[in-house]
Amino acid sequence: MKNIIIFLSCLLFSFTSVAMNKEGRFVQKDNLFPRVKIATSLGDIVIELDRSRAPITVNNFLTYVINGDYKGSVFHRVERDEVNETDFVIQGGGYDKEYDGMFERAPIFNESGNGLKNDMYTVAMAYQDNKPHSGTRQFFFNMNDNDHLNPGRDWGFAVFGSVVEGYETLDKIMQVETGYNSKLGYTFIPKTPVIIFDVSVLEAQPL
Repeated sequence: MKNIIIFLSCLLFSFTSVAMNKEGRFVQKDNLFPRVKIATSLGDIVIELDRSRAPITVNNFLTYVINGDYKGSVFHRVERDEVNETDFVIQGGGYDKEYDGMFERAPIFNESGNGLKNDMYTVAMAYQDNKPHSGTRQFFFNMNDNDHLNPGRDWGFAVFGSVVEGYETLDKIMQVETGYNSKLGYTFIPKTPVIIFDVSVLEAQPL
């Protein structure tokens, strides 16, 4: 009897977990260009997503959004191209304010061949070095026209949206003081965490 109770409890927990894990593909499913607002400690950013070109990446991103997975994450990478004296990228969504890694779902297919370019103020999916299909929850803003991140003979980084409001917020983030972080092992880590308080889906725009 005890084993049956344990089994039923596990089964109930499994069903509950599935029910709570909402899927991004059902969010405004007839809207090819849903918008989300990222509320940060330095201001808000509004992104228009592009399901017509990057449906897998957009739906994956929305899955993290509607399950509240980005709450409390940070922008852990604020990097300039020092050689050319230009801004490069702002990356986040994968670590908490202690710079510990956060829960990840299964990696997705890389849609970098969708025709969208890594131009300034676009948003793209990050992935592990030399593993183009390893993207999960981390994303980055292009803070310059980063042509070298587009696909060529090799896979590039899949752009899945663009900024429509909050350029000044990104410019503020780009100005934060960065330094070496022993936990992550890089020098482009903000000394004061730039926190993502929430990411929310906005009402669909009228046609």
